[in-house]
Amino acid sequence: MSPLFILAIQAQPTVAEVMDPKVLIAAFYVFALAAFLGYQVISRVPPLLHTPLMSATNAISGISLVGSLVIAGAYKFNFHKLAAGGVGAHESWATVMGFIAVFTATVNVVSGFGLTDRMLKMFRKEFKKKEAQK
Repeated sequence: MSPLFILAIQAQPTVAEVMDPKVLIAAFYVFALAAFLGYQVISRVPPLLHTPLMSATNAISGISLVGSLVIAGAYKFNFHKLAAGGVGAHESWATVMGFIAVFTATVNVVSGFGLTDRMLKMFRKEFKKKEAQK
C-alpha cells in the first residue's frame, strides 16, 4: 500500500470533521506531479502515434467512470437533508457530485471513443486510396 493511501484511510473525515490538511496537501502534490508528467509525456508524442495514445487514454478514462460510480453510490441521497443544509447535507452533496461525475465521465469516454473511431476511419481511407493507385 502506498503511504498516501494509508494516510487517507487514517484521516477519513466523519460528518463533523474537516479533511486533514496533510491528506489535502499530499493529494494536491500528487495531482500537480501527475499534471506535469502528463504534459511532458503528451508533448513528446509524434503525430503518427496520437490515435493509439488517445485510445489508451480513453480506456484509462473508464477508470474515472468506475470511481465516480463508487462515489455516487457511497451514500444515500436525502433531499430533505440537502434542502435543510448543514452537516447532514454532506452525504447528499457527495451523491449529487458523484452523479455529476458519472455523467461527465460517461460523456468523456463515449465521445473519446467516437473521436478515436473517426480518426481511424480517416487513416483507412488513405490506405484504400494508396492501394487503388498501385
